[in-house]
Amino acid sequence: MLQSPGPTPVPDEVLHAMARQPMDMGDPRLDDTIAACESGLRRLLHSDGAEVFFYATNGHGAWEAVVENLVPPGGAVLIPGTGHFSESWAVQTEALGRRVVRTPWLPGWAIDTAALAQALRDDAGQQIVAVFVVHTDTSSGITSDLRAIRSAMTATGHPALLVVDAVASLGCTPIDMDALPANVVLGASQKGLMTPPGVGFVAVDALAWQQAERNPAPRFYWDWRLRRSPLNYRKFCGTPPQNLLFGLEAAFGLIALEGEAALYARHRRLAGAVQAAVAGWAEAGALGFFARDPASRSVSVTTITVPEGVDIDALRAVARDRFGVAIAGGLGPLTGKAFRIGHLGDSNPATILGCLGALEAAMLVQGIAFGRDGLRRAVDHLAADDAAEGSGAAKS
Repeated sequence: MLQSPGPTPVPDEVLHAMARQPMDMGDPRLDDTIAACESGLRRLLHSDGAEVFFYATNGHGAWEAVVENLVPPGGAVLIPGTGHFSESWAVQTEALGRRVVRTPWLPGWAIDTAALAQALRDDAGQQIVAVFVVHTDTSSGITSDLRAIRSAMTATGHPALLVVDAVASLGCTPIDMDALPANVVLGASQKGLMTPPGVGFVAVDALAWQQAERNPAPRFYWDWRLRRSPLNYRKFCGTPPQNLLFGLEAAFGLIALEGEAALYARHRRLAGAVQAAVAGWAEAGALGFFARDPASRSVSVTTITVPEGVDIDALRAVARDRFGVAIAGGLGPLTGKAFRIGHLGDSNPATILGCLGALEAAMLVQGIAFGRDGLRRAVDHLAADDAAEGSGAAKS
């Protein structure tokens, strides 16, 4: 059982769709698949007018596409601190010859919107082209409030674009690109979209498109202008990753079948079960939540801190090899200090309860102190949530 925050479990329908033979690039069915992926992404982002570009890449490639299209050589961006992934994006942006203004990362907390606003006010010459925001930082398990971020930006009067990394949040929690508005949203296939790694994408509004058109930065493979074409080989700067697109089309179909309201309710429910278990485990004093504010705890992944001296790699190996559940370790500054449970994508109450039970067994084997009613609390949460849902359905 795969309960990492990415890659995530792939539904059978997606796997079966990917088992098809590739097509001749002139086959109209390939164009239909690409169009279905484009419309599926726009539908999930609630944006009819966004330009959508898919790449044969992961999320880091989508980062690079945004930098190369929006930011001129030597230009500046603001990246508010969220932890490992905001810093990784900052380092990559600097490696591409751009300047990065950072706000401090406050471990355990979401993006500091006051510090973000102050950084924009301090940019008197308005040299900052865009604010790059990691919506859900997969390493910390923290989701920042996009509405609060956009409000803080608007209050400064600064013209910087809002670019949202939704790699770990898209398909898990609502993102309304046009209503925010977000000027660019980027993501990847291997998390909430329930498809194997290998497809990155960006959705671009009119303001971001105008910025890309006047940006003098040299680019080719990532260039939105070259990919804006009805021809599939132009859309992908060569051969499209056909079988991954077949899978992604099937995943968007599953999301449409479940319905957005049910999709997001399921993620909240599963996250609540995991968080109930962790609260129970924490009562023994050893384990705890990395996210300090319960409201910021992600519906995608929960990061659990451990005391110094706990061998995270050994715990993961026991959970995987002896009890059949794969979880993730800590990243960046949390390496060796935390482990992570993914509860996104193709997850359900049975997989979550199996994961929690396996982890309790692994912690017993490893001699890690934890409160023994964590699994019971998760069961109680799921049962109470189901009872409330059933009561509401009966009244309606």
